[in-house]
Amino acid sequence: MNNYADLSTTISKQGEIWHNEIDKLVNKLKAEIDVKKSIMIHILQKHLDYVKKITFEIKEGIYLIDIAVESHDISKLFIDTFNIDTYRQLPHKILLSSPTFIPGRINGEQLSKVFGALSTTTFREKNEYSMKTSEKQLEIRSTPSLKQLLEEPETIITINTGYNDYIHSVACNNDKEIWTIGDNNTVKLFSIKQGLQLKSITINSMTTIFYISLTNTGDLLYVDYENKTVNILKNEDIEEVIRLQNWRPLGVCTSCSGDLLVIMDSDDKKQSKVVRYSGSTPKHTIQFDDLGISLYPSRGFLIKYITENRNLDICVADTGAKAVVVVNQAGKLRFKYTGHTPVEKKTFKPRGIATDSHSHILTGDSNNLSIHIIDKDGQFLRYIDCVSSKPRGLCTDKSDNLFVIQSINEQLMKIKYLQ
Repeated sequence: MNNYADLSTTISKQGEIWHNEIDKLVNKLKAEIDVKKSIMIHILQKHLDYVKKITFEIKEGIYLIDIAVESHDISKLFIDTFNIDTYRQLPHKILLSSPTFIPGRINGEQLSKVFGALSTTTFREKNEYSMKTSEKQLEIRSTPSLKQLLEEPETIITINTGYNDYIHSVACNNDKEIWTIGDNNTVKLFSIKQGLQLKSITINSMTTIFYISLTNTGDLLYVDYENKTVNILKNEDIEEVIRLQNWRPLGVCTSCSGDLLVIMDSDDKKQSKVVRYSGSTPKHTIQFDDLGISLYPSRGFLIKYITENRNLDICVADTGAKAVVVVNQAGKLRFKYTGHTPVEKKTFKPRGIATDSHSHILTGDSNNLSIHIIDKDGQFLRYIDCVSSKPRGLCTDKSDNLFVIQSINEQLMKIKYLQ
């Protein structure tokens, strides 16, 4: 029952995050009100000063005219009444409208989807590690996804990256630009629409950089295995975010809350774990299932990929373990996907991982030259054949297009696979 206590704690923390964000928004709007109020007061005060000045000048003119009349000197009277026409036109009125606040409509159902929802309860049989559900549950959850998939995926564009040897990883968080990393730790930024190279930066490191991803603000993240660091590349400046002790980072991604999720191996390559960081501060470690068995059991295989699903599940493609391991936000095992064995000719070997807006999980299978698409509960949906090229890194954009590296010629393909 401790799981339910952890679940309640997780939901409470999510509530705190929302409250903090709402407080920030309220304070921001109040600050905008203060600024608008100050501007309005300044305009009105300036106009009032002008009216007072004109009033003073008129009163002074009347006083001088009275003196001229009393003196019976007609010449003085003409001089003092000379500028009367200047004041015949009254000052313009200042019409200022106060800002209004238009409350956004709150839709309970949409709010629930954005905040998060509980996953369907699953049960583990004693003699195996895979998660199973009833046939009816499977049908209900899989059918909507199947309707979204195209019968024949379509290649939209192929980008020639210019790498001579190897592309390790790709990352994008919009529909316009995509990052790659390959030869000699050279990071390249490409325009998706034109397929043109926009930028090229070389990262100075003693080790090969295998993994890149992006922050929620679009800055480039990368892991440095040899130096045991996670870094952000802003323009061409490198900022060290996390430095590990006795562990080495293999992959990193940014969660929807802005936390960093880092998959890492111990120095002796005997252990693997996922750690959630807020900035450089570790918050939560995910390493074992409820039976005390390692969730990421591969030993000494330095290629692991990590991402977060739309339903906040943490998804790891463990190449050495030949599995995609999915845990919930609290770190509880949801399922392990080890391939669709009736069709595959060779052992499933995942390379790269991505998710889309439907919470599909996509992973490349370098042994069977294909990309597997599974739903959020681990149910296999379909393959995308890669013909003669081993897929490695992959990612999706905001429009749910898939980008995959072709290892045969170091090209980057954009594939449409959803309706």
